[in-house]
Amino acid sequence: MIRSNRNVFTRRAALIGTVIVAAAAAGLAPAIAQDGTRMVVGTTADVVNFNPLVGNSRSDTWITNLMYPRLMQMTAQGSKDPYVATQWGYSDDGLTAWLEIRGDLTWSDGTAFSAEDIAFTVTAVTSEKIGITAGLIPSFVSATAVSPTRVEFTLSRPDSTFLTNIGFWMPIVPKHAFPEVGQVAAFANDKDWVSAGPFKLTSVEVGQRYVLEAVDNYPLVEAGHATVDEVEFRVFPDVNAEALALRAGDLDLIANALPAPIAATLKGQPGITVEQAPSLGWSHVLYNMQREPLDKLAVRQALAHSVDYDAIRAIAMQGLAQSTNSSVISPVLSSWADPEMKEYTFDPDAAKALLTEAGYVDADGDGFFDGLELSLLYEQSAADIANWAQIMKDSAAQSGIKIDLVGLERNTYLSRGREKDFDIYAGNWAVMEEPAAYLGLAYRTDGFINYASISDPDLEKLIDEAQAATTPEAVKVPVQAAAKLIHDQVYDNVLYYQTFQFAYNSDKWEGFVMQPSDLLSLVNPLSMASVKPKG
Repeated sequence: MIRSNRNVFTRRAALIGTVIVAAAAAGLAPAIAQDGTRMVVGTTADVVNFNPLVGNSRSDTWITNLMYPRLMQMTAQGSKDPYVATQWGYSDDGLTAWLEIRGDLTWSDGTAFSAEDIAFTVTAVTSEKIGITAGLIPSFVSATAVSPTRVEFTLSRPDSTFLTNIGFWMPIVPKHAFPEVGQVAAFANDKDWVSAGPFKLTSVEVGQRYVLEAVDNYPLVEAGHATVDEVEFRVFPDVNAEALALRAGDLDLIANALPAPIAATLKGQPGITVEQAPSLGWSHVLYNMQREPLDKLAVRQALAHSVDYDAIRAIAMQGLAQSTNSSVISPVLSSWADPEMKEYTFDPDAAKALLTEAGYVDADGDGFFDGLELSLLYEQSAADIANWAQIMKDSAAQSGIKIDLVGLERNTYLSRGREKDFDIYAGNWAVMEEPAAYLGLAYRTDGFINYASISDPDLEKLIDEAQAATTPEAVKVPVQAAAKLIHDQVYDNVLYYQTFQFAYNSDKWEGFVMQPSDLLSLVNPLSMASVKPKG
């Protein structure tokens, strides 16, 4: 039932102006004091794009997620649970997929949320090739809303990942408020927002704050609407400034994952709780298969034996990282991971033996194999990676391999990755939760994120088999075989999956719902709609 006459401003008539130290340090205009129904969330970046199908920064995601719902929600193990979608399945031949959705959602302008919105969104994404979702669902042919709560999809081939990919990765946008298909990707969506999430964006001050107000109808939580009247995402220059504001009581929640040293300073502080969430992605290094000598298996194996994995996790990550057993399927994904996988050993002697057998020599006696000097590309603002890149350089030197570190600003770093202009690429994937899907993205010859230029017909056959299967049991065997092949061929060297840490004011708030990854964490829609003033 939709409530009426819910004006949040009448509840804050007594708010008084105040200047807060952390906001001043961040260069913000004076903020108003908050009562118990406004939550202030810290972020370190502005929104780049308000179109949820296009935006890909964390601030973009955190804010638009609160307006444009996803059909399924993520569990801690990476599986997908019902949310907006209540049931889904495939036909016996695998060429038709279907979704049933709940019938009590509305957009904030009163228009019913319906299967038409889903059909419109997926058609726009695929026809305009918008974002990573388009690369995840190549089997899509068409979508039809057969009733207000049921949508059916025609597929070109059986695809076990189709429904869960659109269920989690594709936010649904309102057909009646967006332009027609062909113009969706170019739509700025920077005003007059219409929301089917728990909140609607109402005010933007670039470089300062983004304010969202609770909508009247959000039946996905027990109360039927969010308990918090307003959420303000406040922009800070860095995580240090956020931590200062949280300690001062001027900030309620830090959305950014906390570096270990900052988290350590907040633990034990009165009224502050630090919670952990597992990553559904991983950090890794890729070896460019288009470049000699990285196209040689012996060289990649030697490199894999030249990484001090324990030091990276203990020193650079301060213990907040766990081994994936050198597998591209994290142990967090317990239903998919192969318990028989073993991590590459840090063994400089084994690395030297492999390189010597491959014909490399150290003729000048400088401790490095002649003609084996490689560059390692990394994003210089990613502090964790910058730390372990140096460890990797030092440990490789013990094997006689010279590595030159190349730290770049983010846009240049990403561009060179896409253009495959590197020897070794250090980075991370935020969410890798559906192996049959992401294996295709990352390791097919034409994969959307196949930065390493991998081309292996045997691997692609396994990926095809996994994607064509329509039951989890049938998917598991080829998925695990593909992961083992990637491991044995050193197509990817996965170093760890991270444990993220987040902090909030627990004197004021309770009821957060933690979800995995730093994209969801405590600022996911279910959490923000469930949290309430303490007491």
